[in-house]
Amino acid sequence: VQLSMNKVASYFNLSSTPDDDYDYTDDLFCDRSSVREFRSRFEPPFFWIIALVGGAGNLAVVWIYLNLRRRLKTMTDVYLLNLAVADLLFLVTLPLWAAEASHGSWSFGSALCKLNSALYKVNLFSGTLLLACISVDRYVVIVQTVRAQNSQAERRSCSRLVCSGVWLLALLLATPELVFAATTEPSGREYCRMVFPAHLGNRTKILVLSLQVSMGFCLPFVVMAFCYSVIAAKLLRTRSFQKHKAMRVILAVAAAFASTQLPYAGVLVMEAAQATTVTLTECEDLKQFDKAGQMLKSLAYLHACLNPFLYAFVSVRFRRDLLKL
Repeated sequence: VQLSMNKVASYFNLSSTPDDDYDYTDDLFCDRSSVREFRSRFEPPFFWIIALVGGAGNLAVVWIYLNLRRRLKTMTDVYLLNLAVADLLFLVTLPLWAAEASHGSWSFGSALCKLNSALYKVNLFSGTLLLACISVDRYVVIVQTVRAQNSQAERRSCSRLVCSGVWLLALLLATPELVFAATTEPSGREYCRMVFPAHLGNRTKILVLSLQVSMGFCLPFVVMAFCYSVIAAKLLRTRSFQKHKAMRVILAVAAAFASTQLPYAGVLVMEAAQATTVTLTECEDLKQFDKAGQMLKSLAYLHACLNPFLYAFVSVRFRRDLLKL
């Protein structure tokens, strides 16, 4: 029993970089060939659809801002442009992960493993943090209208500093990928994984996961929940058609974030809990956890497709610009 528990613990010592919820390095304890087969059928087409649809939507946003408008007039404009760039850079990483899933191994070398892993995390976290920034800006515009009108120039300048801070924080959160991402060759197959040295133990992995979940998911969710709750309360007190239209957009934004991001954050929390105290000891339970992680991770990636439609294309002026393309 002790040997089995040790193997289960080692199962969570190595984790894949976008696939933190599963690993294939100990098939002696649990045959996860069915998990690999599921991943090879599920992830490649899903990732390519996200990359193509999200790429088209976000490229349209960037093109409109840089070629048709040529001037960022509001804080939200600055945030939306940065969000589109973050989503595009995030989407660039998906074809490589799709190729790994399809071929059953990583064939792009150690350097690209680190670069792709870090790029993936930088833009994942910058995207969620920018969503929180957009919610704060909307809070100021709708709830503190007078203050917003009197400080437009200052707020626009401030938005650039905020965006710089967001990118820096996202880079810091992705630093573990630059340090620990590496290629491993269990069973003769090469994988791109987060490999934590034995002398660092599970504490490093728990710390990394805790920081990434708290700063990359929980903090944006709390900020968005507060801002949109206050905005909703204010809008419900008005009878303006435009305000009620804004209310529907806010509900859609909140629902999209909660339904796509929070379930995967829960998977990462579960993985951190596993690294602390092993609770899943049965092979079948581990395989189901792996498959659930794959599906919820893919669901979380949908945000890169949804963001242009939820934040940019809902604007009448933006749709008018889109028709000019």
